[in-house]
Amino acid sequence: MSDFWFYFKIGLQHVLDWQAYDHVLFLLVLVVGYMLKDWKKVILLVTVFTIGHMFSMTLSVYNIVKVSGKVTEFLIPLTIIFTGVYNIITASTQSSNNSRGILFLTTACFGLIHGLGFSSYFKMISSDLSTKGIPLLSFGIGIEAAQCIVVLLVLLITGIIQTLFRFSRRDWVLVLSAIVVGITIPLLIANKFW
Repeated sequence: MSDFWFYFKIGLQHVLDWQAYDHVLFLLVLVVGYMLKDWKKVILLVTVFTIGHMFSMTLSVYNIVKVSGKVTEFLIPLTIIFTGVYNIITASTQSSNNSRGILFLTTACFGLIHGLGFSSYFKMISSDLSTKGIPLLSFGIGIEAAQCIVVLLVLLITGIIQTLFRFSRRDWVLVLSAIVVGITIPLLIANKFW
């Protein structure tokens, strides 16, 4: 049971570590357009991301898939920028069920990319391949818990700011997405792999 909590805490720290703020930036642009009343949809969206994250991480940890760390470190900020730019372009429109399906598919794909980014660290801390099932599962549960904390805080802060300062949903999405894109562009440039 102590192994479970050890890897659970690592999953929590993976998301909540301010040194690795790219994960929080992605979650921020992923859910900035939602309100607190949409919390069930947001948790489902985050769970889709976690499933993609854990699937690719598992494939990488078991050496089924191998992707260069430099490529992955470039693709992670690219997913954040893509999501932020998508928000900016679509901020004035209401999302339809069709675009929600695309959002969930895209989120799962981005989860795949983000999962590859953490697999090398996970390989270092868990050396015996035959016993990685429980650590991977508890790590995934830790990631999911931390992501739920982050997105619920984002929803709460969004509600407070929109109520106190009378920001429209559109303006809030535009401003926050633009800020995140601006923060992420230097990460993309710093991680170019060519």
